[in-house]
Amino acid sequence: MSSKDELHKKEEDILQAVKQTLTRVIKDTATPPELKHPLSDNAIIMMRECLKLISARERELAELLGREMGKRPYFIDEARSRKEDGVVVDFDPSINKE
Repeated sequence: MSSKDELHKKEEDILQAVKQTLTRVIKDTATPPELKHPLSDNAIIMMRECLKLISARERELAELLGREMGKRPYFIDEARSRKEDGVVVDFDPSINKE
């Protein structure tokens, strides 16, 4: 792995940590629709913008490193055109894996 790839990997790790932190704050402060959110409207907008920037940079890094970003989780019983289109989500460990 080249030093450039290592830098990109480190950047990916940082982006992932920041993204996880922001999404945890969002989850932890979630309120029912009828209640006022504890965060200001401006703070919520800023968090959304940060997540958009993180996602955009993750796509750029994936492209630079030759990785695909199109994989999405799906359930075992969900029809798929190709198995490579996503990741199987298996909630029952007793089911045999393919």
